[in-house]
Amino acid sequence: MFRRPLLLLILILIVAILGGLLVIGAFPPPVAQQPVERTLPNERFNTR
Repeated sequence: MFRRPLLLLILILIVAILGGLLVIGAFPPPVAQQPVERTLPNERFNTR
């Protein structure tokens, strides 16, 4: 097909990178869920 194997190798590499980006874009990895922890000010717990 190509007379130079380097061009074929570069073309295969570019197609593989574009295919990988397409797969990651179509099926993104799941996001790890983490609980939100907020500290409450100490004045809320004081007696009146």
